[in-house]
Amino acid sequence: MNFEGISLKKNFWRFVWPSVVAQWIFALYTMVDGMFVARGVSESALAAVNIVSPFVNFLFSVSILFAVGTSTIVAIYLGQGKHLEANQANTQNLIVSAAVSLLITVVMWLGVNPAVRFLGATEATMEYARHYILSILPFAWCFILSYTFETLVKTDGYPRFATIVVSLGAVINCILDYLFVMVFHWGVAGAGVATGISQMIPVFLYLKHFLGPKAVIRFAKPRWDFGQLGRVVKIGLSSGLTELSAGITVLMFNHAILRYIGEQGVVSYTIIAYVNMIVVMSMAGISQGIQPLISFYYGKQDHKVCKKLLRYSLAATVGLAGAAFLACMGGAQLLVNVFISKELTGLRVYSASVFRIFSVSFLIVGFNVVGSGYFTAVERPKESLVISLGRGVVILFAALAGCIALFGGEGIWWAPTVSEAACLGITLLLVRRMAGREERERTDGGIPAGPASPEAGNTGGTAERTLPG
Repeated sequence: MNFEGISLKKNFWRFVWPSVVAQWIFALYTMVDGMFVARGVSESALAAVNIVSPFVNFLFSVSILFAVGTSTIVAIYLGQGKHLEANQANTQNLIVSAAVSLLITVVMWLGVNPAVRFLGATEATMEYARHYILSILPFAWCFILSYTFETLVKTDGYPRFATIVVSLGAVINCILDYLFVMVFHWGVAGAGVATGISQMIPVFLYLKHFLGPKAVIRFAKPRWDFGQLGRVVKIGLSSGLTELSAGITVLMFNHAILRYIGEQGVVSYTIIAYVNMIVVMSMAGISQGIQPLISFYYGKQDHKVCKKLLRYSLAATVGLAGAAFLACMGGAQLLVNVFISKELTGLRVYSASVFRIFSVSFLIVGFNVVGSGYFTAVERPKESLVISLGRGVVILFAALAGCIALFGGEGIWWAPTVSEAACLGITLLLVRRMAGREERERTDGGIPAGPASPEAGNTGGTAERTLPG
């Protein structure tokens, strides 16, 4: 399919919806583990799965870092008609990602006990957390390569195929979770192995695509370019931090809740964290869905189309945010009942109450995530990094400390809304500054700078790219 042969809005939805659905499915992996562990093992085991979830977020964040950085460069190269360079960048990314995944596996295997304690495991959850993380470690390479391939398949022009593969992995995860936890009684380790296998199978399906006749993006002998590797990291860092921020949030909240509320509060937050992950990853799906399109048109220096795509993404964000907020306000008690047994009535009521407070932040988070993603797609990594670091680490930490100081343990649940609101102000300032810079360039009669190229001064051609699909 040629990008120019179909309406921009249709192309937008063609790329965004598969990306959003894929993000939902990725978020459901851990959520499904939690549901089976809560029913098949215990509430303490459920808390342990939540405690380990920042490590899973870390694996995905590493994958996204390389995937988004590489797909942005690949899409820009293809927009310039440089197919060989695109394939070389893709192959270099694959080799580096595999090496990083091996390093992570070795380091975590040697230091699993300190890592679990750092994540917040207590005496009641220590063994559960160890078993879960050790069952995931052999599949760390799958977590990293699976999402890398999923992103590049979409950039290759096959977003629906990527969604089908991710959906298949989710179905496999559900089946294996039931067998390993409920039938074979392998406990939390069974849930971890089920998730690992469900990540491994898509890797081989994506490889079959890239080695098949339909692929435009292929493997080629890499031309080792460490400057380009640095460029990949710089571009993808903010998107990686957006994913990692969910894990950092869980880590900070677990420690704060254990100190000011107690272990029962961790169970409440585990349920909230699952839904928060789905909402944040939905917004990340919009951001990552438009990235190949924006980067392609940015490579062609068609800045008007880039801005139109940004408007479409903001409209989609408003719709998703409103739906998520209303669903959480109305269905909080129903969701809590899925995870917490009937005997714990007080915990059920408390969890539903704080869940509704937390859900106010869902109305704001999308603007920050999509804003950061847009800056990434047009190769403005500094602005993107400021937003990601702000909402995921710096501002959130300050908001959490401030709300606890003012309202005690109850303030923990209001901290995300305060943090996202403060970060939105920064996002708007950065967007306004970029718009002002572009307006000055037009007024002065200048041409906005095109994308950076690894070869100094060589912007390449702007040949049309025909995408299959």
